[in-house]
Amino acid sequence: MTLWAEFNNVSIDLEHFPTLLGTAQRMDNVFASVGVHPNTPDNIVVDVETLTTLADDPNIIAIGETGLDYFRNDGAWQEQRFRTHIQAAKETSKPLIIHSREAPKKTLQILREENAAAVGGIMHCFVEDWETAQQAMEMGFYISFSGIVTFKNAKTVQAVAKQMPLDRMLVETDAPYLAPVPHRGKTNQPAYVRHVAQFIADLRGDTFETIARVTTENFFRLFRSATAWHE
Repeated sequence: MTLWAEFNNVSIDLEHFPTLLGTAQRMDNVFASVGVHPNTPDNIVVDVETLTTLADDPNIIAIGETGLDYFRNDGAWQEQRFRTHIQAAKETSKPLIIHSREAPKKTLQILREENAAAVGGIMHCFVEDWETAQQAMEMGFYISFSGIVTFKNAKTVQAVAKQMPLDRMLVETDAPYLAPVPHRGKTNQPAYVRHVAQFIADLRGDTFETIARVTTENFFRLFRSATAWHE
C-alpha cells in the first residue's frame, strides 16, 4: 500500500525559518509553520508584525510552535510570547501549534483569555489526561499523538488515545525526537509516523487504514490553507 503523505514541518525559531519555508516551496506535500518555541531563550523577542509578515505565504499553514514549557522555564516572558503568537494566529486566521509541558492549566487559561478558539489548532505531542484533552477540544483544538503513545509507561496518554473521537485526532513524529517503538532511542524521522498510527489502531481495535484516512482528513480540515494545494 502506497500512501502520499502530506505533513507540516514545524518552526521552532526564526533563524532556521528560511530553510523550512524553502523546503515547503520546493515540495508539494510539505507545508510549514512560523513561530518561536517556548524553550528558545528569553532574549529572543518576537512580535506580531514579524509573525504575520512571515506567515503571508501560501506554504505557511500555521502559527507556532508556541506555548508553555515549565519543565525548563517559567518566566513571564514565556507567557507573553505565547500571547503574541495567539494574536498573530488570529490576525492571519491560521491555526496554532501548541506545546505544553508541565503547564496544562496555565496553557488552557491563556488559550481562553486570548480567545484562541477563534482559530483553533493542535495540542502537539499530547501527554496530558482526558480532562485536559476535553477542554482543549471544546476550544476547537485537535489532539496530536506522537511516538510517546507507543511507550510502555505512557498509560495516561494511551487512555486518551483509546477514547478520542476520531474526528479530533492527529498523529505526528516530533522528529528527530521521541522515535516510536520499535525505533525508540534512535533518531526519529517522518516515515515513522506509521508506527504511531498502527499502535493507536491496535489500541482502539481499528485498522491502520482507518487511522491513516481520518487523520489525513483531519489535517486538511484543520489546515484549510493546505487544502487548495492538495486539490
